[in-house]
Amino acid sequence: MNKPVLVLKFGTASITKPNGEPNEPVMVDIARQVAALHPHYRIVLVSSGAVGAGKALIQDYRGDITQRKAAAAVGNLLLLNQYSRFFAIYGISIAQSLCERHHFANRDQFLQLKQTYEELWHNNIIPIANENDVVSNRELKFSDNDELATLIAVGFGAQALMLCTSVGGLLDANGQIIRQVTDFDEGVFGVVRTDKSSLGLGGMASKLTFAKLATRMGIRVVIFGLNEADNLGRALRGEAGTNFTPSETSLSARNRWLASGSLVVGRVQVDSGAVRALQQRRSLLAVGIRAILGEFEIGEMVEIVDETQQAVAVARSRISSQTLSQQLNQQNVEVANANDIVLL
Repeated sequence: MNKPVLVLKFGTASITKPNGEPNEPVMVDIARQVAALHPHYRIVLVSSGAVGAGKALIQDYRGDITQRKAAAAVGNLLLLNQYSRFFAIYGISIAQSLCERHHFANRDQFLQLKQTYEELWHNNIIPIANENDVVSNRELKFSDNDELATLIAVGFGAQALMLCTSVGGLLDANGQIIRQVTDFDEGVFGVVRTDKSSLGLGGMASKLTFAKLATRMGIRVVIFGLNEADNLGRALRGEAGTNFTPSETSLSARNRWLASGSLVVGRVQVDSGAVRALQQRRSLLAVGIRAILGEFEIGEMVEIVDETQQAVAVARSRISSQTLSQQLNQQNVEVANANDIVLL
């Protein structure tokens, strides 16, 4: 169990035909390439495509939220059956893991998820994760599988997070793949095209957003495509796609989980004095807060931003936003304890 964790995410456009049906030759090749990596990594495969795979069986499909959920219920089964058949060629069993946001928001539930994955890995089984679209109480457009893959990678301390895209990587203004990104400046996001697949929900902007989070947590990120032979292995070796350099971090597993960003439901803006206090590992007090941006309850995660709106930390709140709004000018009101604050 000392093998590193590798999280692989395949989007809808990567594994389905334009009409949404699963692209069997592509999925066969994914199984072949993943099987080659299987002896060396604890792998989590995050796969989109359920809605696209199942929508043909929904009468008068228009794409509203209820129909998308129904299509996902059908499509998940279709996709898993395909993956099961193709991985069986290499003697590899798979397991389905349908995840919801609260599995990551609650530490105990996340640890149960982690223990389940570790048991699957112990038995040489690859978990295939997807969002549980059927019962999710959030519209699908607010939660794509780039986020899910990132949450898994951060929470499990993955060595690498690989996001597959139909364009093969981050493209510059001339349509050429940018091979290496070491800093997420405005120039990186500035080259992103806004068009995306008609079947999927994510796009390059989504991938960059979560790549930035993952690299900040010390995880190497690769955005790659399957348009050339053995591109998965080549991308992992740095020979294809776009590689994003990870930052150095010494965060504990718990603090990585806290900092994952999936749990953030609101923001608070603080003054420069509060920023200095946080950097000195002190608690966040109400007197240092200048604005409450969004609603949150006791125990929920908030993002702490400075006066220029730059994120400086995330924290588990010890007070609700409603109560905080009534106590902003009071002394010694602790909004978040230093032990529940992670600097970014």
